[in-house]
Amino acid sequence: MLTMILYGMLGLCLVISIAVLLGAVAVVVMMRWSAAWSSTTARITSRKQAGGTTVGFFHPYCNAGGGGERVLWCAVQSLCRKYPNVHCVVYTGDTGVSGEEIFEQAQSGFGLTIDPQRVSFVMLKRRGMVEATQYPRFTMLGQSLGSMVLGYEALASFVPDVFIDSMGYAFVLPMAWAVGSRVGCYVHYPTISTDMLSRVQNREGSFNNDDAVSKSAVLTWAKVVYYRVFARLYGAVGSISEVVLVNSSWTHGHIASLWRVPAITTIVYPPCNTADLEKNPLDGRAEKVVSVAQYRPEKNHGLQLRAFGRFLAECPQYAGRVELVMLGGCRNDGDRARVEALNLLRTELGLEGSVTILTNVPYPDLKRHLGEALVGIHTMKDEHFGISVVEFMAAGVIPLAHNSAGPRMDIVTPSEDGGKPTGRLADTEEGYAAALRDIFALGPPERLALQQRARRAVQHRFSDDAFSSAFLAGVAPLFTARA
Repeated sequence: MLTMILYGMLGLCLVISIAVLLGAVAVVVMMRWSAAWSSTTARITSRKQAGGTTVGFFHPYCNAGGGGERVLWCAVQSLCRKYPNVHCVVYTGDTGVSGEEIFEQAQSGFGLTIDPQRVSFVMLKRRGMVEATQYPRFTMLGQSLGSMVLGYEALASFVPDVFIDSMGYAFVLPMAWAVGSRVGCYVHYPTISTDMLSRVQNREGSFNNDDAVSKSAVLTWAKVVYYRVFARLYGAVGSISEVVLVNSSWTHGHIASLWRVPAITTIVYPPCNTADLEKNPLDGRAEKVVSVAQYRPEKNHGLQLRAFGRFLAECPQYAGRVELVMLGGCRNDGDRARVEALNLLRTELGLEGSVTILTNVPYPDLKRHLGEALVGIHTMKDEHFGISVVEFMAAGVIPLAHNSAGPRMDIVTPSEDGGKPTGRLADTEEGYAAALRDIFALGPPERLALQQRARRAVQHRFSDDAFSSAFLAGVAPLFTARA
């Protein structure tokens, strides 16, 4: 009986994988020969400036207000400044807002200036196809298939000269290549990684490996097979890209291993408005901890609340003095449900008077909070980069980040002038609470020195200008004649 179950699960994994490949072939054939695609493309292409180049950004959540969206809009701004004849087209599923509202959010939220005449939007109606909630099982595969449906809708509406996936939907890349676009991508986070596979193999429970699987040897074996097959497919579609930009050393390692195109894979650190945040004075800080992260499950806001509660319990002298302010973007009903769950947890922990939870805060308010706070807390394990951690440091906020991936490898690293700490790292509730205790116990001179080291560590490496230069150099091959 056990053998039959094992072979059945393996067969299911293989059938689903073959379905992905057959689906990809079918979609490419449809796109090559669809009359609707040809006529729609002709109508939209006729509106281009004569001799211009269109650059399409596949970013279904372009109005979400997170770090990925800052990358998108800084990339658009950089291309428009570099190439006078470039016109950018953003494929988005934000159908509930107008293009004008999206521009207002981008400019007020990120402090950018973009000419609205240089950007058009293709509104996608099938964004629900990439929502994780649609696929309670085989989520990665379901979202990947869904992204192909969404990609077909996008490219059936308009085929750009250059197609850049800026949100991590690698299965769309072969589709853009098939219809003649030059293809590039900016990868924030690999859809699958060796870390994920290791957690499943070791039967560790997590937000993407629930207890029903981790406690079952049979289901664990089947999921390992599924992950390995999916990783091969992911590598195959990703390798289609002509240029691959990644946001950190951690992401680079995984993508280079999975896609096997290291020669065209380049680290381009995400942009942070360090110049603006550096205007915040370092002195006069309140006894305040801030968190800046979208309300997604992997951000692990619950750990922040529990660690902060433990800190106050262990150090009662700070009760009523130190506050935690959570700032994050809400994209959908799932995010809103998580915010409500955090409100309930705050009440359960007795932290109503010490914790404030805010959503979709505009940039001026974000900057104000960063200018007031002393500590910035970050709790996502294997955060691909950690742009909020950079923002903390640029603003003079002492970072307390998760001891893994981007923050550990690229950001909260020893200072260049003597190897002194530029912040703190932790990975458990007890570790975060102890770090908060140690930071608030520092005397004013020690606090100021740590703030100064943190700011110096990021002010040049992760600035908007550094991103713009690296991004333009990375995508330059897409604007040259084919060999």
